[in-house]
Amino acid sequence: MFSFLILFPSEQSIDNKSSNKTVNEKFKKPFLNIGRRHRAGFFDKISPLDFKVSLGADKERAVEEPPPTDDTLEDCSTSEEESIDSSMASVEIESAESEPVPDASTSSADFENQRHSNTSIHWRDFFRTRKKRQGVSSQGLPIKPKLTRRKKKRIKGDVVPQISSSLDAELSCFKSSWKNFSLSELREATDNFSRENLIGEGGYAEVYKGRLKDGKFVAIKRLTRGSPEEMTVDFLSELGIIVHVDHPNIAQLIGYGVDGGMHLVLQLSPHGSLASLLYGSKEKLNWCIRFKIALGAAEGLCYLHEGCQRRIIHKDIKPANILLSEDFDAQISDFGLSKWLPNQWTHHIVSKVEGTFGYLPPEFFLHGIVNEKTDVFAFGVVLLELVTGRQALDGSQKSLVMWANPLIRENKIEQLVDPSLGDDYDSDQLNRVLVLASICICPSEADRPRMSQACPFITHKISS
Repeated sequence: MFSFLILFPSEQSIDNKSSNKTVNEKFKKPFLNIGRRHRAGFFDKISPLDFKVSLGADKERAVEEPPPTDDTLEDCSTSEEESIDSSMASVEIESAESEPVPDASTSSADFENQRHSNTSIHWRDFFRTRKKRQGVSSQGLPIKPKLTRRKKKRIKGDVVPQISSSLDAELSCFKSSWKNFSLSELREATDNFSRENLIGEGGYAEVYKGRLKDGKFVAIKRLTRGSPEEMTVDFLSELGIIVHVDHPNIAQLIGYGVDGGMHLVLQLSPHGSLASLLYGSKEKLNWCIRFKIALGAAEGLCYLHEGCQRRIIHKDIKPANILLSEDFDAQISDFGLSKWLPNQWTHHIVSKVEGTFGYLPPEFFLHGIVNEKTDVFAFGVVLLELVTGRQALDGSQKSLVMWANPLIRENKIEQLVDPSLGDDYDSDQLNRVLVLASICICPSEADRPRMSQACPFITHKISS
């Protein structure tokens, strides 16, 4: 079990009074104490006060906007069910309504008889019925049998083809330009999923480098988490997100494969991910490329939040999920944890921790809140990584945010900048990136900017 201690700067402590402060008041003390200094004193030129008008309006709107009621949630979930398939709708309903799930540690003969006689009841209605009936114990579900690893593999191999064959009708609504790859094609492209071609691995999927018959290099993501049914839901959910996305700063999906498993085939970025170049490469990125990546990631997030057909929350913004094109254009990838956020909702409530530690904001741990500001916080951490060359969590699990915050307040720029950069960077650009990062990682989500505000700020297009 992991335990987490979230510490915030004492000057930015959160209480009932601080929620009424404007960004002007919040940042006046840290930045006005900075006098005219040597070359490293960048904050004399620009400060977070440039956000005071737009962010002030956001905070007022956040205070006035009431949280969604149960009726609103019902209306939203109804509209979601009409626009996507039942599997994807169940994912949204589960995350939004946070229905309690009964414990499956014990069995009950009475409940087993009742369950077999009512197999047509929808799970959602079933849990609501159980919630109202006090006579049925929450321990009524049967015990989940423990299977050996070999038996799991055999069962998965028997069930996946049956489920995969039924996906053809489900996938007919997606883009016609996507190709449905066979398992033999994917095996040939990856040398039978050789470990030598494994370029990424996590709790949800494995990513392999491959080469198609036409010579095109691709990245093949193979889902590995959960039962075949769970993988099918995750697979359709991710495809349902990607089908609405079309932007230069979003990774391009070439096709998919449902033969023998769930596979996504994406265009392989020549330079890999930002993480591989920032931390794993001997040749360090120069400042011009880092600034270009910061701008591209900002524009990609702005598109997901406000320019797409639906409000999409990525939930896992980090250097490993920012791919780099041949020209070092940032491309956001991996929508396995992403969520749709209906216009009537202010946020999702999640009951389990999903994401990457070091990039998750305080409200996520405290209340399970997920919205656009979740991505904004993670984007601020990525900006700090671009400037400092440090990871979000170092080897001793120390947070980059906790390390950088006091240095930003004290304007100790030379201690913040990646030593590999030396003096070869644009002072004004670096200043803007640091100021934006300091606002994006604010403990209070109301004090963080929208991505539509971050993009013009980082490019010096602030409206007066």
